[in-house]
Amino acid sequence: MRQSWFNWFTVWSAIALPVLLFPTSAAAAPKAPQNGIVIPGLNSAGSSLPWTIVVLLTVLTLLPALLLAMTPFVRLLVVFHFLRQALGTQNTPTNQTLIGLALFLTYFVMQPVGVEIYQAAIVPLESKRVTAMEALDRGAVPLRHFMLKYARQKDLALFVELAKEPRPHRPEDLSMRVVIPAYILSELKAGFQIGTVLFFPFLVIDLVVASVTTSVGMMQLPPVVISTPLKVLLFVMVDGWNLVVGSLMKSFY
Repeated sequence: MRQSWFNWFTVWSAIALPVLLFPTSAAAAPKAPQNGIVIPGLNSAGSSLPWTIVVLLTVLTLLPALLLAMTPFVRLLVVFHFLRQALGTQNTPTNQTLIGLALFLTYFVMQPVGVEIYQAAIVPLESKRVTAMEALDRGAVPLRHFMLKYARQKDLALFVELAKEPRPHRPEDLSMRVVIPAYILSELKAGFQIGTVLFFPFLVIDLVVASVTTSVGMMQLPPVVISTPLKVLLFVMVDGWNLVVGSLMKSFY
């Protein structure tokens, strides 16, 4: 029973995510009545407005967690923080800047998935060709396919074992309860791998500067005072942001 509620809220929120973040045709959406709120599959003769508001607020509350759990946001943000630490620029760029860049890059990657969910689930639900539960099943397919594409088999096997679920015949048969945490672990591993690779060139600069300052007897001047401008200069000369963002985006295609 607990697992079924988890799957229900997860997929419902996944369907709401493209509606809120990836609208494809605002003109085609039905106009909301003046005396209520339209939520596909929930506004019917037998539903009440208070319950509609409760479900809507629940979905909106889950959106930040879904953004972290079911999109590339985790990988992007981990890499950007590794890059800032490697440059040694403390709080430059600021956390707000990195989060904003990660959000828009996440939108760039997830927009095709949002369109698929919208076309497969939201459009039939708005035209009343399918029920809300059928829309849940349809909307889960593109999202599960995206996460399975980047989730490692080792992580999937771990959570299948922890959940004590039978071994599936296909990866598509896995429940969202297994796919989501496995996807998060895989994204964390990928982010740390990319961040470690970014760290090495700047670490070499730190070692060289520390060796030179020590050999010439500059004990009163911290090596980081000299190495930080050199690292920033090198990063700017090679157009580092273009290279980092381009490599991150290519890792998803």
